[in-house]
Amino acid sequence: MGMYKHIRETARNTTPEMRRERLAEWRRSLAVSRVARPTNLTRARSLGYRAKEGIIVTRVRVLRGGRKRPLIKKGRRSKARRMKKILDMNYQTVCENRANKKYPNCEVLNSYWLAKDGKHIWYDVILIDINSPSIIKDKKLSWITKGKHKGRATRGLTSSARKSRGLRNKGKGSEKVGK
Repeated sequence: MGMYKHIRETARNTTPEMRRERLAEWRRSLAVSRVARPTNLTRARSLGYRAKEGIIVTRVRVLRGGRKRPLIKKGRRSKARRMKKILDMNYQTVCENRANKKYPNCEVLNSYWLAKDGKHIWYDVILIDINSPSIIKDKKLSWITKGKHKGRATRGLTSSARKSRGLRNKGKGSEKVGK
């Protein structure tokens, strides 16, 4: 077995006590908090993470359940509509948008699932500093510094957003996928 396979097996075989302690620690931390290294190294590397300057990882926590707010019962001016539900947006996309909002100088490369409990769900979001010289020089990551990739998380161009919008398939017949 290779090194990353060993790391993957170790990450998979965590004890329930370890998971409980980890979740308790994550609940106490901020909703969007920067972490020194990815929680799941093999998953992060498969999504494009490298341990180099200009790449940061954040752990993002969101509340689970419906996000629809109640109707306004009393006087309402015409400008104040009902607070609408976040439609067709999965938790992962919401996490990517919140991480991007916290770090406006960075672009979201990708993200992956970490854990969930009865109230919250956590994701690790990989962000790239587009002004970092090491990223501009990198052949694999320099594409994200171009102008057309600006705000890709908010425009629904990340992997999870494209998946939730049903854009995984192309060609004839793809219009029927996901129905």
